[in-house]
Amino acid sequence: MKLDIIKLDGKSGGSIELSDEVFGIADIRADILARVVNWQLAKRRGGNHKVQTRNENSRTGKKMYKQKGTGGARHGSRRAPQFVGGSRAFGPVVRSHAFDLPKKVRALGLRHALSSKARDGTLVVLDSASLKDPKTAGLRAQIDKLGWKRVLVIAGVEVDKNFGLAARNIPHLDVLPNAGVNVYDILRAETLVLTRDAVEALQARLTQKEAA
Repeated sequence: MKLDIIKLDGKSGGSIELSDEVFGIADIRADILARVVNWQLAKRRGGNHKVQTRNENSRTGKKMYKQKGTGGARHGSRRAPQFVGGSRAFGPVVRSHAFDLPKKVRALGLRHALSSKARDGTLVVLDSASLKDPKTAGLRAQIDKLGWKRVLVIAGVEVDKNFGLAARNIPHLDVLPNAGVNVYDILRAETLVLTRDAVEALQARLTQKEAA
């Protein structure tokens, strides 16, 4: 499939041929996208929630009263979870929520996410994401002129310093290098903007030979 290239000022920058293998998948697999997004979100969870267990509670461990003859239930410690000030039973502990996902599934999810943007017409190819001066107001005016609302820009191997400085104070505008492209951010954005270099890098990375 062929897509027009634009410049930041809105002028035409030619056209580019997109690989159907990466950008032309017709049957978008929602289950694959869900698996990859869940994998991403689980991996970034802190997992540092923690409660006191019985061996960490500072209350006395002395037996509350004698075992028999009281007419009440038999208890051995004030640290038990049924008492006020006791420890919680089966509470959360520090752990990792991450789980493994095959490399091929991750690559497939990225191809389906890119294809979904191309199919919906919310994929834009930019000639280059670079600015002469790091002016936020100027970049905001250009983005408003292009009609972009919630945007993810994949800027190439490295993010241009001036472009990154100008973009960091604009709400709903995320800028990532090629290495940072991911399914969650692609699906979250209304408009996906790829530079010419980013398209070439993604196509080289996500062909069947590379993804395998």
